[in-house]
Formats: sequence, C-alpha cells, structure tokens
Amino acid sequence: MAATDAAKITIMKGYEEGYTAATFALHDETHTIGNALRWMLMKNPKVEFCGYSAPHPSEPVIHLRIQMYDNASAITALTDALENLDQLAIAVNDQYRTSLRRGAFERFEEE
Repeated sequence: MAATDAAKITIMKGYEEGYTAATFALHDETHTIGNALRWMLMKNPKVEFCGYSAPHPSEPVIHLRIQMYDNASAITALTDALENLDQLAIAVNDQYRTSLRRGAFERFEEE
C-alpha cells in the first residue's frame, strides 16, 4: 500500500495470510510512538514478537513488525494497543491535572 494524505498507518508488503504477521508503516511518527506501541503490544500475551525501526533519521516514518501466536490478527493487536495507549495517556493526564489542582507537588524556588 502506498501512503496517501489520509493514510496514517499502512501495511507493508510481506504480511502473512490472515495478518498473523505484518509490518506496518506509521507515517509522520518518531521513536516516541514506536517504543510506546512496542511496549504496549508486548503486554499482549497473543503477541509473539514486536519490534520497530526508523528506516532513516530524515524520514518521519516508523516500521512496526508484529507477529502473533495462534493465528491471531496483528491488525487487531495494533488496534487494541493504540486504544490502550490512548486510555493510558488519558489516565496519566487526569492524575496530573488532579495533582495540580490539589497543589500536591514540590516547588523549587530559584535563588
């Protein structure tokens, strides 16, 4: 698949039948999302392998490889990981804002 203006994630050539193993290209992304998704995907017991790479430092694309156990779908695993990562970010943001409202943080004064 070629990337289009609307395609944020594309499936690269070489995927397995049923998408039990696939490499995804995440366009306009960096190591930040690559490493976070790899971490979230590896928490899934159906994921056999997950790794990512940045093909070239000047290209804003991340390649994410997912291989599954038991004929499970890498697409489903990626979708679940994205949703879980989104929920985690919401929870962290909520806790941060609660802490700010309570004033439950240390302040360092400059001399």
